[in-house]
Amino acid sequence: MTINEVKAIVSSSSALEVVKAAIERAKADRAHALLELMEERALIRAGEIDEKLNNGIDAGSLAGVPFIAKDNFLTFGSHTTAAAKILENFEAPFQSEAIERLEAAGAICIAKANLDAFAHGGSTENSAFGPTTNPHDSTRVAGGSSGGSAAAVALDIVPFALGTDTGGSIREPASFTGVVGLKPTYGAVSRYGVVAMASSTDVIGPLTHTVEDAKLVMDVIAGKDTKDSTTIENPYDVSATEVKKVGVIKEWLSDGVADDVKSSILRTLDTLKSDGYEVDEVSLPILQYALAVYYIIVPAEVASNLARYDGIRYGVRPGTTTNLASVYSETRNHGFMPENKRRILIGNYVLSSGYYDAYFRQAAKVRTLLTNAMNEALETYDVLVGPTVPTVAFKLGENTRDPLSMYLADQMTVSASLTGMPAVSVPVESDGLPVGFQIIGARGSDTTVMAFASVIEGASV
Repeated sequence: MTINEVKAIVSSSSALEVVKAAIERAKADRAHALLELMEERALIRAGEIDEKLNNGIDAGSLAGVPFIAKDNFLTFGSHTTAAAKILENFEAPFQSEAIERLEAAGAICIAKANLDAFAHGGSTENSAFGPTTNPHDSTRVAGGSSGGSAAAVALDIVPFALGTDTGGSIREPASFTGVVGLKPTYGAVSRYGVVAMASSTDVIGPLTHTVEDAKLVMDVIAGKDTKDSTTIENPYDVSATEVKKVGVIKEWLSDGVADDVKSSILRTLDTLKSDGYEVDEVSLPILQYALAVYYIIVPAEVASNLARYDGIRYGVRPGTTTNLASVYSETRNHGFMPENKRRILIGNYVLSSGYYDAYFRQAAKVRTLLTNAMNEALETYDVLVGPTVPTVAFKLGENTRDPLSMYLADQMTVSASLTGMPAVSVPVESDGLPVGFQIIGARGSDTTVMAFASVIEGASV
């Protein structure tokens, strides 16, 4: 159901009944999308919403609408684990800004969603609590790291879920599960109260059934926040520019893209051409370096952000430690997944003396060149488009022993993350498993990107 359909049911019935029904669907979760229900708090909040509505008090634009938050959002009424053993007993002392804004608008969080531990991964197989499976095929992954959020929406447990996107972690699972996944412009949503992965690319966004629903959520959570100095004015408050010229990224439809994905994208492009859009191929050779740049810069930031998890201030501490050094080593050995350790090692290596100039500094320079190249392309074209991921959802376990193969799934999503540009994955007509169509716009052009996403959505009905 969409948000407006749920709101209609709330109006004709009650928020309590709507939330009870969502909780029952959550209890029947067949994809291991969820880690913890927030039943008691959700039912109390639903009763409060009903009381407001019955007394003629404005309960907010999302009054009574249930939703799910990825388990790296700090929330009341649950643990916040980031799907990592080191935080399995952590209860947040405050809520994230995004959750606070949604609750102020009347939305009700009913559960926390599974993810790759600390959001490190593209399949939700790196969760310390087990993988999430794809609702369309239980032998396949749901994508990551926001796989639980995407699966919960695909299963119609709730009309929307919150995710985070650092290099594609909203868009990739959206593509794999057949839902809409939005990564807004960097800084559009406050990151206050969200477990940090890579601070220069972390972005918060929704996973929904429709483009309109994504916009409704962004209308609530976007905008400046004094607690996060990177936030910007709400880019969803401005009018959309009409899209006339569409740039199809040549490198994203070349070798390495699966035939079923390519055919879905080309079919959608043919529809755009027949509808009068100017659709041209644009070559951006620098994109070949984007993945390497991402996997230098992001692990460096990961290593910095994970340094706080030491077993001293919060989190799980093994009981066998005898000195400070062993507290650190045993806590991290027990609490981090192999992928967390891998990224810490890579990050510390590229930041170390003797290698900083050769790796991190060079990557930062190429990041600037990538930004310039994409900005230049967006001076000619209103949006840039292509597949979200080069394949449909892959099999569980297929890439777990080959990190490079897993990282290659990110090759079409990391460029928008590195440049801070808005990007959305919209499901398009496919011959089998879901395929996502990715739309990228210039920084701050979120409304234009979303308006064009509605066009793609309509063309795929």
